[in-house]
Amino acid sequence: MSTPKILLVDDTRLFIELEKNFLKLSPVHVLTASSGEEALETALREQPDLIFMDINMPGMGGLACCATLKANKTLSSIPVVMVSSCGKDEDLEACRKAGCDDFLSKPIDRKLFLDKARTFLDTINRRDFRVPYEAPVTFTLNGVSRSGFSVDLSCGGVYVTEARPVEEKTAVVLEIKLPNTAGKSFNAEGVVAWANCQGKRRKMTLPPGFGVEFTSIAEEANLAIKAFVEGTRGNM
Repeated sequence: MSTPKILLVDDTRLFIELEKNFLKLSPVHVLTASSGEEALETALREQPDLIFMDINMPGMGGLACCATLKANKTLSSIPVVMVSSCGKDEDLEACRKAGCDDFLSKPIDRKLFLDKARTFLDTINRRDFRVPYEAPVTFTLNGVSRSGFSVDLSCGGVYVTEARPVEEKTAVVLEIKLPNTAGKSFNAEGVVAWANCQGKRRKMTLPPGFGVEFTSIAEEANLAIKAFVEGTRGNM
């Protein structure tokens, strides 16, 4: 059986990288496009099994692209999930008229994104395996640098201690010691996926802090984390 293909279409690179990161653990081949025109070309050439498409893009927007896909006999059966930064009723109605199969609002929630993907592809893995890992972490939120410790680590993110309130979906830049590399540090960019801080305690078994979803991380660091997680998992 061939590897399923998912086409991600968005003119903002940050959202493309975020969605790619969500799919990191799933056995799928990820394709990307930054415009409706490029999405059509890619869809015709690659015949993806699922498409996530932003509504608002320069040139051919997502709605026009979706309608064109659905009008093409070769491409009409490909599920299309439209992604909007508004989520207004008129957006939903416009997406339905364009023929989309589902709808997702920004900011994109990882679990919801993967749940939507799994509706159409049962190979989607919705959960990272996390292992305990304590190390100093320096992180920057809203231009302010702070310090804490990691509690657990996965290929897709890290949980960081922090007592002060943190808003979900906030961009964060981290510097954290790499496991099993003689204390070498790595930098990563991410977003606050969920908050467990003052006034928002959701898991009392964890210290106050927040979970980070990586959006950009060096390949060397990604490989080191993967090796550490798999090695630790094998010993658990």
